[in-house]
Amino acid sequence: MPDHSHIYMNETEQYELLISREDYQHNIMREIHKIIPNVNKLDVLDMGAGTGRLSCLLAPHVQSIIATDASSAMLACAGRNLTSIGATNWQTYLADNRSLPIAAQTVDLVTAGWTICYSTSTNVQQWDENLEQITKEIQRVLRPSGTVIIFENYGSGVETPNPPDYLLRYYEALELDYGYSHEYFRTDSQFESIEEAERLFRFFFGNDYADRVKKRQQTIVPACTGVWWRTYE
Repeated sequence: MPDHSHIYMNETEQYELLISREDYQHNIMREIHKIIPNVNKLDVLDMGAGTGRLSCLLAPHVQSIIATDASSAMLACAGRNLTSIGATNWQTYLADNRSLPIAAQTVDLVTAGWTICYSTSTNVQQWDENLEQITKEIQRVLRPSGTVIIFENYGSGVETPNPPDYLLRYYEALELDYGYSHEYFRTDSQFESIEEAERLFRFFFGNDYADRVKKRQQTIVPACTGVWWRTYE
């Protein structure tokens, strides 16, 4: 499996190209609107924002965006992407999800896309303590009646849910211990060629996934994404 920490620090351009191919049917924003039909005038914190995928989707519609990430290279790319769409209502902060440099009760919506899992996989020692600390930080920065929406991997290269085993306890804890609602949806990727699909999958997901894409001659690669959400009164 490729070293994602290295990728996030040193190979942001390749990662951004992969991200640009994902969710070609634009289902992520539809899911956000299902949970919060009107995001206008909301102040938003995008945790683990990466290259700004969720920030760029939300920025044209919301009052303000704060994007945080543990990688300065990722935040620099997010800033460039936000600038490229003409957004001016954003700030970025270098931060760990467990310790956010954000004042209490200052945002209406927290989004966290494919990020909390890096601290809460069962491959990580004290994953449950990390999850507890992250959820406390989310609750701390949210205003009353604020909402958090978490997106995570629910199956790469598959048409029906097949979440990674090492994330199942984290997902279960969100629902049973922290009171989150949950569903899944499709975020298929569309690539310009079979060669591009194979190359980018090998880069980020590893040889097994890439070999499968090559064998199936896929330019559209299916994926399932889980979404968890909760409103704090």
